[in-house]
Amino acid sequence: MSVRLLHPDEYELGTRSSLDSQGTFDLDEADFESQTLPKSRLLSLSHRWPLLSRLLSSTYSGYRRLRPSRPLLSASKRPVGCCRRLLFRRSCFYLHVVAGIIFALVVLTSIFQPSYTRPLSHYKSLRNAVQQSTAPGRGNPHNEKVFIAASLYDPNGELARGQWGAEVLQLVDLLGPENVFLSVYENDSGAEGERALREWEAQIPCDKSIVFEEHMDLQSLPTVTVPGGSHRVKRIEYLAEVRNRALRPLDDNPEKRYNKLLYVNDVLFNPVDALQLLFSTNAGEDGVAHYRAACSVDFINPFKFYDTYATRDLHGYSMGLPFFPWFSTAGNGDSRNDVLAGRDAVRVRSCWGGMVAFDARFFQYGAKESTGDHDWEKRNSTQELQSREESGISPVRFRASRDVFWEASECCLIHADLQDPPSNVDDLTDTGIYMNPYVRVAYDSRTLSWLGTTRRFEKLYAFIHNIGNHLVGLPWFNPRRAEIFGQAAEETVWVPDPVGNGEGTFQTVERIAGNDGFCGRRGLQVIVEHREEGQKGWENIPVPP
Repeated sequence: MSVRLLHPDEYELGTRSSLDSQGTFDLDEADFESQTLPKSRLLSLSHRWPLLSRLLSSTYSGYRRLRPSRPLLSASKRPVGCCRRLLFRRSCFYLHVVAGIIFALVVLTSIFQPSYTRPLSHYKSLRNAVQQSTAPGRGNPHNEKVFIAASLYDPNGELARGQWGAEVLQLVDLLGPENVFLSVYENDSGAEGERALREWEAQIPCDKSIVFEEHMDLQSLPTVTVPGGSHRVKRIEYLAEVRNRALRPLDDNPEKRYNKLLYVNDVLFNPVDALQLLFSTNAGEDGVAHYRAACSVDFINPFKFYDTYATRDLHGYSMGLPFFPWFSTAGNGDSRNDVLAGRDAVRVRSCWGGMVAFDARFFQYGAKESTGDHDWEKRNSTQELQSREESGISPVRFRASRDVFWEASECCLIHADLQDPPSNVDDLTDTGIYMNPYVRVAYDSRTLSWLGTTRRFEKLYAFIHNIGNHLVGLPWFNPRRAEIFGQAAEETVWVPDPVGNGEGTFQTVERIAGNDGFCGRRGLQVIVEHREEGQKGWENIPVPP
């Protein structure tokens, strides 16, 4: 596939094209933690590390500093050409030495200490079962019922007709068509996108709901009033609605029961890896996977982790620099330590990574039937889930934050809603939500083909990653990270003027804390409803001072 596929949060209105990130969705612009450091932070760094300041300064000259104050030869007698040749030869020698050391480390690490290349025995057993048979359902050892959901934007039909469509069909075969319900929602993709979707629909052997909507009506979505008085739809509100429309068959057929729910974005993946995510993540002695949610790890190139916007470590801290081991040492650094230890179930508070497996109970009405996960039920029973089952309260769905100038990914908020609110965030030891680095997906076929190689020596990045995090100050401060659900908390929020013109002020107010403070950050992104050619489908509204 020649195009780069979309980030999990990157749905746009008119041209959600995967062809060019600058033309659709720039992660560095949408993810505030990936932006270039502001001048104030650079000034701060210069005070903390004067050497770094001198290195970055255009007036600093290492040569002048190293030059002796009293030269041994006058300028007219100094053999300039000879010195230059000697300096060049020495530089080449040292460069070759450094390159040799790096090469040796890469080779030795790849052979003796590779990262996430030697899976646990139950991973091998599942893979062998797939390879030794051609029968449908060979990758579903316990015949679990799986609801697969996807929301697409595919104007050229390259997803449905290409590698993504073929991988989903293969996954259905491995799970067994009788065990799968496939729900796909696509909108605003044009005539060619619809033709491709209908062609693909004819090949699907399982129960399905394939919905194509020519244009989503935004009038039904909640709006916020922005400075100037206009009413706008939050970008996250739109994304949540798109995702929820792929889950509508759960509401339409509440009598049907599923063990797992797999949400697949328009990423490229190995279908066997999807099986491992579903059935191998955090498996116990009984061979059954135990989790509330399990995420893959997505890459925009062979080295760069992509989904920083939705991922939070075990104690709610945002990500470090977006390469291995991804998490910072903030707090106890438990998520980072899990990665470095090679665990298949890295403990986090939220994640996405292009493909997520959920315990389907959280998404169904009155899901009292057994999921086969008895031990997990006993150890991690949720009062909220139990009351939902007894009273028929709506199950979890994607949503947006209600505050005006506070943004949080719908892919993080969904995890906040399906975990037990902690009594002390910093004492958390497990949430039932895991990231599985054995399962990796990508946004283009070339990147996917490299992931098996680059993971072998990625342990070498850990030291540089830690230094880099400290230099740029990651993770950045979130005043709501440690809030306790249901307790009084002081928060700085945008308070609109009573006249309703969109103007207002930031005020510190006391209110009851929600369960999702760790997901958010200051900002506001809204949908552009009437786009011009070449314009993005969303825009940032500047945060008032």
